[in-house]
Amino acid sequence: MSGTIVQQGQSWIFSVPATLIAASAIGGPKEGKGPLGADFDYLFSDNRDGQASFEQMEQRMLQIACEMAIAKAGCVADDIDFFLCGDLLNQITSSGFTARSLARPYFGLFAACATAVEGLILSSLMVASGAAKKTMCAAGSHTCTAERQFRYPNEYGCQKPPQSQYTTTAAGAAIIGNEEGVIKITAATIGRVVDLGITDSFNMGGAMAPAFADTITAHLQQRGVSADYYDLILSGDLGRVGRDIALDLLYRRGIELDERRYIDCGCLIYGDDKAVFAGGSGCGCVASVSFGHIYRRLMAGELNRVLIAATGALLSPTSSQQKQSIPGISHAVALERI
Repeated sequence: MSGTIVQQGQSWIFSVPATLIAASAIGGPKEGKGPLGADFDYLFSDNRDGQASFEQMEQRMLQIACEMAIAKAGCVADDIDFFLCGDLLNQITSSGFTARSLARPYFGLFAACATAVEGLILSSLMVASGAAKKTMCAAGSHTCTAERQFRYPNEYGCQKPPQSQYTTTAAGAAIIGNEEGVIKITAATIGRVVDLGITDSFNMGGAMAPAFADTITAHLQQRGVSADYYDLILSGDLGRVGRDIALDLLYRRGIELDERRYIDCGCLIYGDDKAVFAGGSGCGCVASVSFGHIYRRLMAGELNRVLIAATGALLSPTSSQQKQSIPGISHAVALERI
């Protein structure tokens, strides 16, 4: 591996970090009414915005997120060496259609709700290793597309259990480069797939929490730091149920996270809104919170070191129908002001 990157187990330490040049966050009407509404770069007034389908609306969100990130970086699409993107739909269709319009070399990614951080890690690796000068990663989700693919269409009005989460209608994009800047990507930990046998497709938090605990443990040990090295550790998206499970699992491993240092994107984006049950979820949740709210706090100097550990439930409609358990994944990336 390049001399600018040191491998420690499943972690990469970037001795010459890549720079997070610019980021954007797009949201729907419900996201705009939440506590992070002011941190979005653009908000839609409804969940379709005149598009023929919700799926087309999801692709439009990704497109706008990418265009806004490019504009904020002061560049054009042709300056992007590689584009990495993912979503929750079959064959990551929204991402492929967005890549078609951008016409840049494209990697399609899928790590469920962890896709945004997977893209950020791989983008940073390309830049830090010299394989690219400038990359862009993005991810998005839509409550009406994900619900009808993985569970039931919202129009059915099916009652959900309290452990369920609400798929965010949001997207986020980030541009990473080898130039000077305020925010650096300094380290990353690639998660392992962890499956403790949960089969309830509504209980995403419970299925993903073990993977989060596994990745956090590996990251702290392999980077050689304690949890209080970071001003904030951000999970996404465990919701209230998964967050409590994750805290207990980490405590049993000797790692104690307090509420001042640990926040979950799914809890943060909607606050105390009871209509979302245990909190938010979806590719767009961690993407919009990280590339909106957290990015702004880092740029303002309110935070100096943040570890984002996104989590994904690697199920499919077919695996759920066949009563398979739900594998979980968590990827972590460190953002620091240097």
